[in-house]
Amino acid sequence: MSTSELPQSSIPLLTTVTAYRGWRQKAFDERKSVGFVATMGALHDGHLSLVQRSLAENDLTVLSIFVNPAQFAPHEDLSTYPRTLPGDLALLQAQRVSVPATDIVRTPSAVFLPSVHEMYPSGISQDTAAQKGTFVEVKGYGHQMEGASRPTFFRGVATVVTKLFNVIQPTNTYFGQKDIQQALLLRRMCKDLLLSHPDPDHVHILPTTRDLNDALALSSRNSYLTPSERAIAPTLFAALQKAESAWIRGGTTEECIKQATIFIDEVKTRPAAQGVDMRLDYIQMNDSETFDVLGASSGKNYAGENAIILSGALWLGKTRLIDNIVIGDLNHIVQ
Repeated sequence: MSTSELPQSSIPLLTTVTAYRGWRQKAFDERKSVGFVATMGALHDGHLSLVQRSLAENDLTVLSIFVNPAQFAPHEDLSTYPRTLPGDLALLQAQRVSVPATDIVRTPSAVFLPSVHEMYPSGISQDTAAQKGTFVEVKGYGHQMEGASRPTFFRGVATVVTKLFNVIQPTNTYFGQKDIQQALLLRRMCKDLLLSHPDPDHVHILPTTRDLNDALALSSRNSYLTPSERAIAPTLFAALQKAESAWIRGGTTEECIKQATIFIDEVKTRPAAQGVDMRLDYIQMNDSETFDVLGASSGKNYAGENAIILSGALWLGKTRLIDNIVIGDLNHIVQ
């Protein structure tokens, strides 16, 4: 999209690396902190909660909007992924945070809107076998949980976020817990690559934003749901809550997951679910550091030192929903 085609915006819209780096150098010169929220657009209240946190904690806040081809497999929804730039910019222009004990009101400072060519100068294909150029992979941590169902996903995420961090050079960056494996992988990536902007301690993971009426995790892909699918979409989170309750009562991993799957099977028999294609992808309990699957006989007395990620994915028609609950000490995960 050329500059002349961009919607009107009171927030500076930067479409090239060169333009952004000029903007960033000024922030460096003025010793101002920069908060960063990476998105693929189709913004909702979950994204805006990250923006609000960044506004509260940083002098300047930058948001990127880029639908990343490298994290979509050839059969996935790249071409149909929602693109709502005018509405996204309207939402961002309404965001503001007052700084306590001052007259300062912070609003988003810039939006980075790169083209595919700008982000992938060597070109990009959704077919990993046809890709040429430099890519980033977090070895040993991307094949579990989401990675089992989407084997090229985290390679694409790690690559594009490394590029974004190289461009944006944020002081702090913010991700949502809904994509907990992704957020933890990116924190590990910052540590392994010795990044300074951001360093691992400044990769912040914020609690999942949920619908106030039924607790469905907010997601851009929720817009794909039909009315009948949307009515039963909270099933996944409710199933995870069943598993969590079983764990708290002293159940084993196997028993907890069984409680969740029994609940999903029961929902399928309800009148509201008739005609809806509901398919469970997975429910797992994993160590939050290693992502290793907990043994079937693990229970409340689990000896691991790390928090446990209870997560799952559920298909409703053509829409794949994900969600998670973190069991244990959140201090090293949610900052």
